[in-house]
Amino acid sequence: MSVNTASTTVVYDSSAKTPAALEEARQAWRYRDLIVFLVRRDITARYKRSVLGVAWTMLNPLGMMIILSIVFSQVFRVAMVNYPGFVLSGLIAWNFFAQASTAAINSLVWGGDLFTRIYVPRSVFAISAIGTGLINLVLSMVPLLVVMAVMGVPPHPTLLLAPLPMLFLALFTLGIGLLISTIGIYFIDVVEMYAILLMAWMYLTPIIYPLDILPETVRVWVRLNPMVHLVDSFRMLVFYGILPSPATWLVSGGLAVGTFLLGWFFFTGKADEFAYRT
Repeated sequence: MSVNTASTTVVYDSSAKTPAALEEARQAWRYRDLIVFLVRRDITARYKRSVLGVAWTMLNPLGMMIILSIVFSQVFRVAMVNYPGFVLSGLIAWNFFAQASTAAINSLVWGGDLFTRIYVPRSVFAISAIGTGLINLVLSMVPLLVVMAVMGVPPHPTLLLAPLPMLFLALFTLGIGLLISTIGIYFIDVVEMYAILLMAWMYLTPIIYPLDILPETVRVWVRLNPMVHLVDSFRMLVFYGILPSPATWLVSGGLAVGTFLLGWFFFTGKADEFAYRT
């Protein structure tokens, strides 16, 4: 009696593989509890050894505001009503971007040893850095409201819409963090250069000066800076109490989402190489 055994051939179809960007997003959502843990850990580690604790997050931008206000309002004679509030509203948005993007870059570039030990979606470290930064941003708004109250400026109803420009800032910051960290894995000097770039970038953003004091020919070029639109939309709602125009929403939202997607696709396309290059 003969027995015919049919062998089954398994064919691997590479085209059926989930795109890296989509798979990373799926895994990041799966590890969302880890993201929450990392945010909680960062907040706790930052303040548990500090004498001032959480108050430092509020006093730090307040101290910078006082210094910048004195320098630019007295030395450079910047004449502007409620200038300290103007500076602080832009400064807390900028600090979020600078600190969160730097934290995201450092966690990814210098986390190679962890990546070789266990499987963790690389993006969760960057996302947790943004989450920590958002908490600090919310805390930093407390001294802003206090300063505005001292200057006789009551909280505006538009403050309720502040989470939207904060979301735009978060997406843009995450995109930049992913872009720079991916490049930094191959060229480590880029990480050091980013700190210098941030300093120049800040002065090219209307944080300590209003955009309209610049000549029109200069303003045209300054508006190419994405942070101009992101900070402006945040400041309009929080400080000025006016709604940004649809064009402002479109530009700031488009820049945020576009930068995030660019960074996400670039990062996920190279993420598997991180463990072997750090």
